[in-house]
Amino acid sequence: MNEKTMLDAELAVGQENICTSENLVFEKTETLLDTPMHYCPGCGHGVAHRLIAEVIDELGIQDKTIGVAPVGCSVFMYNYLNVDMTEAPHGRASACATGIKRVMPDKYVFSYQGDGDLAAIGTGETIHTCNRGENILIVFINNGIYGMTGGQMAPTTLVGMKSTTTPFGRDVSIMGNPLKITELVAQLPGVYYCTRTAVNNPVNVRKAKKAIMNGFKYQELKKGLSFVEIVTNCPSNWKMTPVESNKWLEENMLPFYPLGDLKVPKTEKGE
Repeated sequence: MNEKTMLDAELAVGQENICTSENLVFEKTETLLDTPMHYCPGCGHGVAHRLIAEVIDELGIQDKTIGVAPVGCSVFMYNYLNVDMTEAPHGRASACATGIKRVMPDKYVFSYQGDGDLAAIGTGETIHTCNRGENILIVFINNGIYGMTGGQMAPTTLVGMKSTTTPFGRDVSIMGNPLKITELVAQLPGVYYCTRTAVNNPVNVRKAKKAIMNGFKYQELKKGLSFVEIVTNCPSNWKMTPVESNKWLEENMLPFYPLGDLKVPKTEKGE
């Protein structure tokens, strides 16, 4: 055996060792379906979908999970998760999730909603669902704009931020201030866990996954509602590249929507 043949053999053995389960770095998430991506390049929805799928896999609850998504970009979730899903009218996802959970209390139920949906047309349903302390998880995607319908101003659009309905920027004297919905629901006694995360970098992605994991696991305690906000970008409607949009998010969105827990169970606070 010449030197080249020996080297090739050694490389083959090394590659085989790398592929063993002990050295596994990445594997496909079973709950995530093989579906061509509908979202715009750089959109945070895809990352959020994957995190939810990973959590469902790791908890082993794929056959016990039911998701609810309404109108908007979130509607595409049905194409990606291999769990039972139902569609809700615009803004009514938390109300639909309430009905599902009450009929099937042993299921893990979550709603997946954008800011135009949850914080605008669905404000009433959201507030009352949280106030009742329904034992579900609400995942709230906040990109500060209406994504699917043309980039209009949303309740979460920042002051001075341009959109198709605020071409000169959001003017507080006319449109009012942005709505911090997560701070609002955190004050309600029915909310057991409330946090704000982001998916703009690896560190925040890991924290977002932990928050989603908590939201599902807390349903087992039957103590109330879990609310996880994910601040993300919308490159298309922000008129930016994915890289530019993540930088803009960090410099503008996160100072106004600071990350972190707003309400956690007493046991996690060491009390």
